[in-house]
Amino acid sequence: MQIITISGLDGSGKSTQIQMLKTYLESQGKQVFYFHAIEFGIATKLAELKKKYCLICKIKGLCQIKPYIKKSITKANWIQIQLRKIFLKIDIFRFEKLKRKLESRNFDYILSDRFFYDSVINIQYLLKNFDAENLKNYKIEQPFLGIYLAADPKIIMNRQRKPDQGVEYLKEKRSLYDAAAKIWDLKIIDGNKDKNVIFEEIKNITKMET
Repeated sequence: MQIITISGLDGSGKSTQIQMLKTYLESQGKQVFYFHAIEFGIATKLAELKKKYCLICKIKGLCQIKPYIKKSITKANWIQIQLRKIFLKIDIFRFEKLKRKLESRNFDYILSDRFFYDSVINIQYLLKNFDAENLKNYKIEQPFLGIYLAADPKIIMNRQRKPDQGVEYLKEKRSLYDAAAKIWDLKIIDGNKDKNVIFEEIKNITKMET
């Protein structure tokens, strides 16, 4: 079973490309599992459970229970960052279990919309640590094919579905991604092009690697 990941800035088109690749591989008769690193994360699961089963709040009316809505995080204190590091280790362990399960069911591919690389980038950004050498401290198994969709922050902010963090946030994270791509040996693809042009490039890389 092969793991293909696409990483990059919010709004760079990762989800679009993963879905296009999934459709293509399935048309070739491949069994494909879609994986979203953020939705899979234990932090997201805990937040969803809190919203769903907050009985004290429901009984006493202390808070209004609403469906879980993912919010963009641009700042965090020391404790919150340490929790993210712990959650990352838990998520990697859970992913290994998931991978073994899928292998036993004869899946051909895991397509990962974001990966643990993106989680590490987020942690380093929150630490305001832009020294790329620190990325080597995180033990992440290298996938069969890791892709970095490199998009210009200004172009992203002009798209219809733009992230809410702002262009400066994207610029700072772009510098981390650019450095990380070399350290983690990610295939760099220009994310500023038309989505169909990008997909053809991804498809060709996938064929070359296989």
